[in-house]
Amino acid sequence: MKAVNLSLSFGSNVIYDNAEFNLLPRDKVGIVGVNGAGKTTLFKIILGQIQPDAGYIDTNDANIAYLPQQLEISNPDITVWDFLITGRPIAILENKLKTLYEQIATTPDDLDIMQQISQTQEQLEHYNYYHAEDELLEIIDNMQIDSAILDMKLKNLSGGQKSKVAFARLLYSGSGILLLDEPTNHLDINTKDWVCEYLKKYKGMVLIISHDTEFLNKIVNKILLVDKVSHKTTVFDGNYDDYKNKLAQMKHRREKQIESEERQIEHLTEFIEKARAASPTNHSIKRIGHTREKQLEKILANRTVRTQTYKKINMDLTPLTPGSRHPVFVEDLWFRYPGAKLLYRKLSFYITGGERFLIVGENGTGKSTLLKLILGQLQPERGTITINPKTDIAYYAQELELLDENKTVLENVTTPDYTDQQLRTILANFLFFDMDVFKKVSVLSPGEKARVALCKMLLKRANMLILDEPTNHLDPETQMIIGDNFHDYNGTIIVVSHNPEFVEQIGITRMLVLPSGKIEEYSHELLEYYYQTNTKE
Repeated sequence: MKAVNLSLSFGSNVIYDNAEFNLLPRDKVGIVGVNGAGKTTLFKIILGQIQPDAGYIDTNDANIAYLPQQLEISNPDITVWDFLITGRPIAILENKLKTLYEQIATTPDDLDIMQQISQTQEQLEHYNYYHAEDELLEIIDNMQIDSAILDMKLKNLSGGQKSKVAFARLLYSGSGILLLDEPTNHLDINTKDWVCEYLKKYKGMVLIISHDTEFLNKIVNKILLVDKVSHKTTVFDGNYDDYKNKLAQMKHRREKQIESEERQIEHLTEFIEKARAASPTNHSIKRIGHTREKQLEKILANRTVRTQTYKKINMDLTPLTPGSRHPVFVEDLWFRYPGAKLLYRKLSFYITGGERFLIVGENGTGKSTLLKLILGQLQPERGTITINPKTDIAYYAQELELLDENKTVLENVTTPDYTDQQLRTILANFLFFDMDVFKKVSVLSPGEKARVALCKMLLKRANMLILDEPTNHLDPETQMIIGDNFHDYNGTIIVVSHNPEFVEQIGITRMLVLPSGKIEEYSHELLEYYYQTNTKE
């Protein structure tokens, strides 16, 4: 795969400017860059979903399989097994071959049909059609997909189960190029280890966008950096740690270059001012001054740009109304989705005002579902959920469906309690600087949308926040910055998260473990245990 003179802009927002790279057919590549640099956009260009303004990406006509962050399943009524088995077009190819044999029976000398038969047979052999089902069953087993869900419809699965099933289908597809956008969000440690080994040995190219640096270190042999400042791409040999070391050296050299340019600009400016102030008859100094002006123009036109640095802005996050001593009571709760197994049986707990309450559990145990029950979006089969009348709730959903795609970043967070200038200052806390605030949400990356949604939620200044996987779309550096904002909040937080760094940063006090329903006091060891063994819904 190679990119040649790749350029793309959305209005005044430049994504790529004559970017180029070259990758080998079996390279395993980590795609890195800050949120909004253009990582997911790169995948969409490769898939043909976005056309660049100039240049192109050549995939050598390889079959491409894509695992996006936000799944879109066209037929939710299909069973899990049928969804998985159609990952390879074997049935389509077999029907095509059958039709071709019927045609050749009536026209035995047709060379075109004979060639099509040969090509179709080669494709079936590529997909190992005699043993394909065995390969799929092995993937299902190693990804720990419960055989009980294979006959279920996709629409009845939890978010985590859907993602794991979609991942298994992609691995089974046998495509020449795999595009993985944050693939580890739904994998426990055992499944992740197996996936790492599978991808390392995969007989094709694998491109991975992931904030899981350990995952990248185990798989990739190259890192492709998408630079938001220069709008170029750079390929580094080695894994993620190798890249970080090389990048640090690059940044050091870049800073030295900037300092050198600044000194040149200062000296040239001083000389030009002296030349302009010189006597009109001093032709020599005037002539040199004109030469220096041209030198200055050239340096200014090509000067190295400093990356925008983050400086925390203090925000008043005091809830507008005081909360209650116990904002939420859950008593004897039972719930199941139609046709599915019981998620909770006699689940009871309460939330204390001001605490940080973490919900953990394995894939499909109902973590996000419990949040929706508390919000009243779902109704329990039995039992009660009592929300104190003083409780004012703000909700962050991992699907980001609460944003208006047709409005700008600034318009999405607008509230009568703040002026536009105040909002722009606050948005800098969420890494939206200068003209960033005027971007339409529809052109933002998933990570940028997550930052808008988190900012919008905090600005409501509700006395209870409900967060469903708030760091899923964020790179490690951004997670720390966003977590800093939530650390300062003094209301109640209920959170579903698989991210130990974020959880510790906001200060979790208690943990609800599903499906057992046990309440555990926070401990670092317990958190690490669930990070290693549990998945997110």
